[in-house]
Amino acid sequence: MSRKHFSKYFQKYYLFFSSAITILFLYACSTTKKVPDGEFLLTKNNFKYEDGKVHDDEVETHVSQRPNKKQLFILPVGLWMYNATDPKYDSILAEYMTYPTEMRNQKLRDSLFVQFNHPEYVGKSLLFERFLQSIGQPPVILDQGKTEESANSVRKFLVYKGYWDTYVKYSHDLDSAAKKAQVNYLITHKDPTNISDYYYNIPDSNIKNIYERNLTKSLVRGKKILDQSVLEREVKRINDLMRDEGYYKFNNSNEEIYFTADTLKSRKNVPLTMDIHKDSLDSPYKLTTIGNIKVHLLEKLSDSVDTVKDSLLRINFYKLDNQYKTLSLWRPIILRPGDVYDQGNLDLTKRNIAAMNNFSIIKYDETLRKQSDSILDVSYYLAPLPKYDLKVATDLNYSQILNFGVSPSIDLTSRNIFGGAENLTTGLSGIFGSVVSSKSTDKRALAYEISAQVALNFPRLLLPFQTWKVVPKRYSPYSSIILGTSVQDNIGLGRVNFNASLNYFANANDIVSHRLSIFNTQLSLTRNKDRYYDFFPRDQDVRDKIFQIYSPSLWQDFRDGLITSDEFSTTIVDDLNFQQSLGGEDLSDLNTFLQSLINKDRQTQNILISSMIYNFTYNEIGKKDRPNPFYFNGKFEMAGNVFSIFNSSRKEDGIVSGSSKTIFNIPYSQFVKFDFDVRKYFTFNNEKQTLALRQFIGIGIPYGNSSSMPFVRSYFNGGSNDIRAWRVFGGLGPADSQLDEKVRSYVMDNVKLTTNIEYRMPFTKMFEGAAFVDAGNIWSLKDSGFGDEFKFNKFISQMGVGTGLGLRINVAYITLRLDAAYKVYDPNKPMGDRWVISKWQPLKPVLNFAFGYPF
Repeated sequence: MSRKHFSKYFQKYYLFFSSAITILFLYACSTTKKVPDGEFLLTKNNFKYEDGKVHDDEVETHVSQRPNKKQLFILPVGLWMYNATDPKYDSILAEYMTYPTEMRNQKLRDSLFVQFNHPEYVGKSLLFERFLQSIGQPPVILDQGKTEESANSVRKFLVYKGYWDTYVKYSHDLDSAAKKAQVNYLITHKDPTNISDYYYNIPDSNIKNIYERNLTKSLVRGKKILDQSVLEREVKRINDLMRDEGYYKFNNSNEEIYFTADTLKSRKNVPLTMDIHKDSLDSPYKLTTIGNIKVHLLEKLSDSVDTVKDSLLRINFYKLDNQYKTLSLWRPIILRPGDVYDQGNLDLTKRNIAAMNNFSIIKYDETLRKQSDSILDVSYYLAPLPKYDLKVATDLNYSQILNFGVSPSIDLTSRNIFGGAENLTTGLSGIFGSVVSSKSTDKRALAYEISAQVALNFPRLLLPFQTWKVVPKRYSPYSSIILGTSVQDNIGLGRVNFNASLNYFANANDIVSHRLSIFNTQLSLTRNKDRYYDFFPRDQDVRDKIFQIYSPSLWQDFRDGLITSDEFSTTIVDDLNFQQSLGGEDLSDLNTFLQSLINKDRQTQNILISSMIYNFTYNEIGKKDRPNPFYFNGKFEMAGNVFSIFNSSRKEDGIVSGSSKTIFNIPYSQFVKFDFDVRKYFTFNNEKQTLALRQFIGIGIPYGNSSSMPFVRSYFNGGSNDIRAWRVFGGLGPADSQLDEKVRSYVMDNVKLTTNIEYRMPFTKMFEGAAFVDAGNIWSLKDSGFGDEFKFNKFISQMGVGTGLGLRINVAYITLRLDAAYKVYDPNKPMGDRWVISKWQPLKPVLNFAFGYPF
């Protein structure tokens, strides 16, 4: 790099260099500002393993003194903030912070000023100092006595993990001039103690049979390290297992299960025996059954004396009035008198009550009968929630098309509409933001969507017969009727949508769920149809070029308004001789023109969809017992069959798409659609790092009244949750077609494949990094004339590939995500130019901002 170029480069990034120099200067000068003379700031704990690392990611947590935390990866920002205050206030503020929040006021500060012999400070707020010290961190001063305690704690931890002969030495590196110190821990753990053989002694035959049926799930194994934490987890596993089998009081004293290691012959290979004894007499364990079940519905606990008793199927209800039907209180109760105790059913009952959004549980009792320690009586005390609940909110919203936007909303919930715990929710919401302009892709245009919705929710399946014998209550079934409308304006032409649906939900367990939506109807009306070419000027350019090639005289008639654009386009589409006569660039322009007409038909189409949708979800994410979770979401949709039975009238629906049958003069869609979203997560390094894999497969098959999938059910590429090296409608696909990019960008198709691989690694609790590779594309099931048909022998070479790095910032319960992506393989480039790595511009990635993980 020449001196001239270096100078320009430095000038361009002088802010970065000056900021970096300032930060380094602050780091070097300010960290020991408040370290007293003769003391040392602890800057690092060093761990050296004499005979190899073991549990090195956990050892540091057993050291009582750790250096000040570093934010932004490497900088002790908290320490800087603490040091930024005047030292003369430190002792006063330290005392001030020990008081409860409600006592911290000017009166307390003044009393402390006098107490610390500084009456001249009386009246000072110290707001700035209090703020910095509340969010800052005082310097960690080396306490050499705690180093010895820490070394002993590390030794005990490794002994606990099976390294019985561990010893830990320590030393200090003290820098008197800099007032800084490091602590060195030298760990010698030697060989671990292993389990040579594993035995169990369980006198109770029933308990033994249950244990043996689940023996393959045991965490304790012969030839494994004798790790005390594994033994504790095994005790918990057995406790949960026996309670699931109905033994309510099993190991309640936590002394009924114990392990014995025989060290007489060896300390390195020891036989281990597990014993389970209820007491010294080996009394048998008793199964616990459910006794009385009582549900109290009252305003407060003292109302229980005024309630009236009612019963339904051996469950007792105590109510102040008949505001809620007894049947509505019975439905969420999974328990039945006489059933064997199952903690899962008790927990599910409480979840069902909460999910009804009608009651709060103000008290819950589980009581073993005094005359029988094997019968469990259960009581629920419920208080009705307010009749009306109004929520007003404004959120930041993110979508694939809209990116970031502001989303205000207002919702009113009316509870217990018909006395059966039904809830009616009416809502009005909006999303306001910006999208990439279809007129000029380097600009953004304002966009919005305003919607209104009415939802009536039933805590049961809405069917004309009793359903709990067909769908058990433990599935927590519920139904909803939804009516809604919306007005939107985003990628150009606006739409007015109306929707209605009847939905059924059921959860087989906390992993598997089902959703069935019938009469799922959507009416989508396009606004500003006649302004299509105003919003998509590149389509207009292509159209005008073909018009002039076809007939200069008709072109002039079109310019004079004697023939419409659609009439002229139809003439060209019908003229096969003209199409076959073209070659070279003109043929390429014709293909682009024909695709632009398909785009226009889809974008301007009024459509009516009436479908049935079934959704199956299997979700292990978030389950503590599934360290490598699996996720599957399968959706099937079938549309239009009901309308096809009752109607035969036809109407021209578009230039390319031809005529279609209509309902109320609006074409209806017929198609079947399959979506499969499969994800697998592998965790490493004590579940701190994750390899996430995702495969999405989508297929839409139009038939009957439809020659193509409707716009609102078609697939597109790109965006922060898809192939991140391309923006939404950013020019990837379909297939490897060579159409003009500005026309091709808005093509939507009916086959989609997307593969994502992402490796996630934490830097701190707040910051997490990621490296990812995305691949995929969209296709058609039949050739549209420009090579977009899906073919098994070609589709891999037609997939766009992108890669990049990401940063996730965890703030409270929100994860902010920034991904920088680069194209690796672009299938829509000419052959020979598709590998685009050599054209990378490191400072110009495709940036994706979003909330949450991409999958």
